[in-house]
Amino acid sequence: MSGLNASLGYFLVIVIFAGTVRTFLKKWPQFSFILEFAYSFMLVACWLEVQTIVEVGEWAGGLGPDVTVTMLFVVLLTHGVICDGASGNPILAVLKFLQLQVTTLPTVLSIVAHFLGAHLALLVAVYYWSLELTDMHMIKNLMARECSTSLLVSLCQGFFTECVCTFIFNLVHLNLRHRSALLRVPLITILLTFLSCVARGYTSAYMNPSLAYGLTFHCPGFTFKEYALVYWLGPLTGMTLALLLYMGHIPRIFAKNLLYFQKTRFRVPKGDKAEKKKL
Repeated sequence: MSGLNASLGYFLVIVIFAGTVRTFLKKWPQFSFILEFAYSFMLVACWLEVQTIVEVGEWAGGLGPDVTVTMLFVVLLTHGVICDGASGNPILAVLKFLQLQVTTLPTVLSIVAHFLGAHLALLVAVYYWSLELTDMHMIKNLMARECSTSLLVSLCQGFFTECVCTFIFNLVHLNLRHRSALLRVPLITILLTFLSCVARGYTSAYMNPSLAYGLTFHCPGFTFKEYALVYWLGPLTGMTLALLLYMGHIPRIFAKNLLYFQKTRFRVPKGDKAEKKKL
């Protein structure tokens, strides 16, 4: 239990940091990209610890699969509750851009902030493991340079997995975005946890380029371009297909609806039609 207590303390510190940033920047929405930095940092830093529990917790700390799934669910639920308008996900930032909800500059700043937050989270996690507070972290510290990649299949299978999972996630996200947070956040959390568990033997279904960058891009086994193909292009393709299916078009690219026929809301009275025929 000492290993689990150390992890819970680590999670608490990360969450307090993100909550503090949110509190200070709540009055300055123009600095929303800093919030994206904090939320990306929070998500990657916490997920790295969950990944540690998955890899070595079972045989070094006595933590079974039920604990790892619960920890992942709690991390995602906490992230969803705290975010409140931000995402920590470059794909959702691009989604808003394609929907004409934000302009180019805020989108670029948000994406840069996502990757900076992910990189800082990796540095903080490596330092935390180097403290070797528990046997689990001591082993993880030894494994840090030779970590196991999350991509356990071929590039085509990996691309397809990330694409399909991101497609499902974004389709659900688009349908629930106007619902109450009490319904939306738990449902999204359950979906993300389910997809992550189902795809664990394939890509782990990160569906988030900055999250994948922090968790697996530094691991040997594939080149940077190969990782980018699976974890960047795959989610981007899935998100684009989900938006196209949901709206029938991509507002940033096509003004005309390509999939659905839009009926006019106004009907011409029958008397007007008869007069037009006589003319």
